[in-house]
Amino acid sequence: MTSDLSEPSPAHQVTRKPKVSELVAAELRRQIAYGRWRAGETLPSEAVLMERFGVSRPTLREAFRILEAESLLNVRRGSNGGPQVCTPDIAVGARYVGVLLQVSGTTIADVLEARLTLEPPAAALLAARRTDQDLRDLGDCVDDFERVLEEGGDGLDAGVWVSLTQRFHDLVLERSGNQTLAVQVGVLWEVVTRHVSVAVHGFASPLRPAEIRQLAGSCRRLISLVEARDAAGAERHWREHMQTEARLLLRDDLAAVTVLEMFG
Repeated sequence: MTSDLSEPSPAHQVTRKPKVSELVAAELRRQIAYGRWRAGETLPSEAVLMERFGVSRPTLREAFRILEAESLLNVRRGSNGGPQVCTPDIAVGARYVGVLLQVSGTTIADVLEARLTLEPPAAALLAARRTDQDLRDLGDCVDDFERVLEEGGDGLDAGVWVSLTQRFHDLVLERSGNQTLAVQVGVLWEVVTRHVSVAVHGFASPLRPAEIRQLAGSCRRLISLVEARDAAGAERHWREHMQTEARLLLRDDLAAVTVLEMFG
């Protein structure tokens, strides 16, 4: 059988050599990651960096654009400007992950299932490691949750509900003490937030006040379990809470909405 010469075999594929600008960006990225420059600090002048790396101004500026796209730099214009180091937002990771999910046609139900697998163990870690400040912050979040609900009556603003819900989930992840888990689930939560935005714009009231009161009470229950350092109970309860939350979010046939539809 004659082989198809239009596509080279893996053995003959040529690995692309990185551009000089990519190599410069990689080195600057490494130095930022190691803390040579902190968020808010400005990198040395272009003249200094050009001499240090032995590159032209256009090459250096292309490296800056690469890091700007990654939200590691913010290049300010003007005489007092320059490349300022930024703290990358988790939304940046969500955009890249979103592209991968788009290609595979992933549904929001699939994303929520992944969260359901990862986030309850964070609740268990929180219960085992919690501090008094953690309890206060979680309690304050639910206080705000209930206050807004009471003030809104039957006309609860769905956008406020989304914001407060996200904050509580963020606290559970942040205070678990496991940064890897917090980042992974945080990226998925960004995708879920997109879904909620679809629900908010498509329906006047995604959740009824009685349903939100139920979720608020469930958050109170988690705080009690965390305070008692009941790790197993916290994990079990938070899984049940998230299952209930998912059923409410995925009604009206929204389970089949794909990540492509939300990010596109």
